[in-house]
Amino acid sequence: MSEPFLIGDAMTGGYGRGADILHGCTIAVERGQIAVIVGPNGAGKSTAMKAVFGMLDLRQGAVRLDGEDITALTPQARVAKGMGFVPQTHNIFTSMSVEENLEMGAFLRQDDFRGTMEQVYDLFPILREKRHQAAGELSGGQRQQVAVGRSLMTKPKVLMLDEPTAGVSPIVMDELFDRIIEVARTGISILMVEQNARQALEIADKGYVLVQGANAFTGTGQDLLADDDVRRSFLGG
Repeated sequence: MSEPFLIGDAMTGGYGRGADILHGCTIAVERGQIAVIVGPNGAGKSTAMKAVFGMLDLRQGAVRLDGEDITALTPQARVAKGMGFVPQTHNIFTSMSVEENLEMGAFLRQDDFRGTMEQVYDLFPILREKRHQAAGELSGGQRQQVAVGRSLMTKPKVLMLDEPTAGVSPIVMDELFDRIIEVARTGISILMVEQNARQALEIADKGYVLVQGANAFTGTGQDLLADDDVRRSFLGG
């Protein structure tokens, strides 16, 4: 069996010298697939994502990307390796225009990035329309599109999204999920933490239910949606 494209393998760790939040947690995503991390508040979902991105030190376990051990790399070095991360909040430059935000996403690139910007505008047409507007003036859903678009400007192999639909309307949530599916179809792996568990599992190739920093259930999105224990405990019946 070949290893998943990205894996945080048996991760144990926390922030600084504090107590461990993750306890042997494993999260993985295949190339061009969508993996979703769900679970109750305080389950360690965002912490697991940050651990994969190198934002906290692991006491045990490893992170590997395309077979390479990247456990010791900084987040910046992981971006250079092809990982993009969109935090839940403070994920855009509010005083800059939409286009300037996208240009900031290309800061590591030495090549001509205008083609990538066109791809982002094709994916999010509203951003093309508002490209000269200050990003801080946009709606919540449009800001999230800017944040995702800026991360796509790095030409990532893996796009990590922390609660991408937090605070947006159900219509905007559906639209964002549709765009996420489109991104995955281009061959980019998607790893995301999501509070809207049922909707997220519907689009997930793989789902991870975390409880107290450990894997409680793992399976395809459809398997987890059909699991009575998962439905009763985490999806409201």
